[in-house]
Amino acid sequence: MNNSASTWGLRIVLILAGIYIIFTGINIAFGGIRTLGWRFSNDFVNVTNDESFLTQDSHVRFLGGVWVFIGIIFFIAATDLLKFKFVLKFALIATFLGGLARFTQMNLSVTFGPNILAPLMAELIGMPLLYFWLSKVTKQSSPEKIDEAGIG
Repeated sequence: MNNSASTWGLRIVLILAGIYIIFTGINIAFGGIRTLGWRFSNDFVNVTNDESFLTQDSHVRFLGGVWVFIGIIFFIAATDLLKFKFVLKFALIATFLGGLARFTQMNLSVTFGPNILAPLMAELIGMPLLYFWLSKVTKQSSPEKIDEAGIG
């Protein structure tokens, strides 16, 4: 695969990942703990303390908004890999660290269960792969090579 094909492949993957991240982020940002129900049934919560629930719901909505922004970073970075390389690398690292944070739940049957395993693999394997792919594609010795590869 030549560098140009690799660059375009990375762009396509980033756009698709960005769309998915934005989709899941909106589901949480606008739906809170219960979500909008776009991925799973949202009738899994019984509230026993309205004030505490609404406080935690607000925090979850905030995290959903941050997740939307990370998706937007993926999407925008695909337009100019060189220009957005560092912010995209930050987003990839943040997502990887978020995947590691799942283990703090201390319930491996959930962490490795059918509802979490695919996102966990994307976070812990996919993000490092994208990080190194981005590093390879943007590692250029001259501006001419960058233009030829369609990075800038």
